[in-house]
Amino acid sequence: MASQTFGSRLRHAWNAFLNRDPPGKIYYGGGYSYRPDRVRMNRTSDRTIISAIYTRIAMDAAAITINHVRLDENGRYSETISSGLDSCLNLSANIDQTGRGMRFDMFLSMLDEGVIAVVPVDVELNEATGEMDIQSMRVGKVKEWYPADVRVELYNEKTGQKEEVTLPKDRVALIENPFYAVMNEPNGTIQQLTRKLHLMDVIDEQVGAGKLDLIIQLPYVVKSEARKKQALERRQEIEDQLAGSKYGVAYTDGTEHITQLNRSLENNVLKSVEYLTNMAYSQLGITPEIMNGTADDKVMTNYENRTIEPIVAAAVDEFKRKFLTKEQRDEKSESVLFFRDPFKLTPVSAVAEIADKFTRNEIMTSNEMRQAIGMKPSKDPKADELRNANISRSNEEAVGQQQIVADGKDADARMLGY
Repeated sequence: MASQTFGSRLRHAWNAFLNRDPPGKIYYGGGYSYRPDRVRMNRTSDRTIISAIYTRIAMDAAAITINHVRLDENGRYSETISSGLDSCLNLSANIDQTGRGMRFDMFLSMLDEGVIAVVPVDVELNEATGEMDIQSMRVGKVKEWYPADVRVELYNEKTGQKEEVTLPKDRVALIENPFYAVMNEPNGTIQQLTRKLHLMDVIDEQVGAGKLDLIIQLPYVVKSEARKKQALERRQEIEDQLAGSKYGVAYTDGTEHITQLNRSLENNVLKSVEYLTNMAYSQLGITPEIMNGTADDKVMTNYENRTIEPIVAAAVDEFKRKFLTKEQRDEKSESVLFFRDPFKLTPVSAVAEIADKFTRNEIMTSNEMRQAIGMKPSKDPKADELRNANISRSNEEAVGQQQIVADGKDADARMLGY
């Protein structure tokens, strides 16, 4: 930094209002008053309790970490690979979305549409090995199916428009909702609940439309055209009285009788909605406590195992199948895995007991446990040792440790020429 001249520092300065990079950029067709690439739910699901259910499930599924990992010789997780796929899933999926934002978009669209396509947009392909280095990816809507290809509606960040492109199936992750029969089938529980909710909205609009629904019995027989005209005039007169009155009061003749029809609606729509809502909750493995955030750890564990895990596993299996080569899968050298934080639902009162059991049974080191509860790692070398600190070292271990220290001192002495 000290070697930089004043002119070089000026050239590297940048201001969002004073600089333009590149200068003179013109967008033909104008911009948008809303974000054009944002996921938008179907009209049948929007503005109902269905959208709240889908959003809750998608948020919980997006909270689970998905990584591109390297496996050991036994097929176990060894380390996370710093690849384009892992960066898209966790850091930046494209110019508009973070990794978590793209995962939320993916799960919400999958629940709403039933099947969605995750398309690698910018890819560097290794012709020799067939491996793909994915630079960006987006979620698209499947429009048409072909034997070996699929037509996808995808947002083009270069033009700012949604375009339809035909892509081979082996290059696109096609993720199907595991709860398709419940959520997306025309006769599924969610679709029946959606129709009932719309029907109840129509009834509510009719009730709140301000109509009186009156029948006026006139003191004469209305059969001739003259009597019908006279009855229409009488009805119009009463309507004018009600419309022009401050408190909605009108008068009638003593020989006229008025019957009011807008009594309380007695139908089974509300009961059907309650029944279908409870059935949808049970079939999806969720409860009202999960929706309002008061569920305990047992209910949340059951929810994550029965609902969230199948949804995330469907996406991970498709990523593994489409974005890794056959050699990578057969040799079990690389994979795509998802990881759930086991301490997320743990109360603070149980953290100390869990930490003691995990370190005492040599499952986690002290530093790993400190990281899990959000503390900085200790610089003590013992904090990285996988051993039970409550048990004294044996004589053999003590002698071995002393021998290691002695060998280190001898090596230092030889380097110094003593």
